[in-house]
Amino acid sequence: MAKKKVDKTEIKEGPAWSPKPDFDDGTRRYKPEDEEHFRTIIQEKIKGVRKELGYLEESSLKSLEEYSGDNSTYSLHMADQGTDMQEREKALLFAQREHKFLRGLMAALERMKHGTYGYCVDTGIPIEFARLEAVPHATLSIKAKRAREEEGR
Repeated sequence: MAKKKVDKTEIKEGPAWSPKPDFDDGTRRYKPEDEEHFRTIIQEKIKGVRKELGYLEESSLKSLEEYSGDNSTYSLHMADQGTDMQEREKALLFAQREHKFLRGLMAALERMKHGTYGYCVDTGIPIEFARLEAVPHATLSIKAKRAREEEGR
């Protein structure tokens, strides 16, 4: 079964809304009047991510100062140093993940500006309201997400 590809330029201006208010399975579509609701959710998540990144940066700098400084309370035991290194690596991975999440949230706000927020990038159909509630930066409908997972992308 060939998957219909949507020309991204079609979506750039924002496709017309379907007169059908809901999906066949009873799930609700995202509607233009819901945009402010999602904008608020996204902005709150952005604040939270930035706060978390600030905390991670602060704690990482403190840890590095303790490690590299002349701090007699800092352990020189190899096992402790290994544990500390592992904790710094874990914090770095978490920060990278948070940065990726932040980029996704910022991209969602950009899609709102262009009128493409809430549309699946694979199919061009509106993304389900419940999906946007759970993942407000989603770019794929549930159906498209499952199709990609089945394809192994």
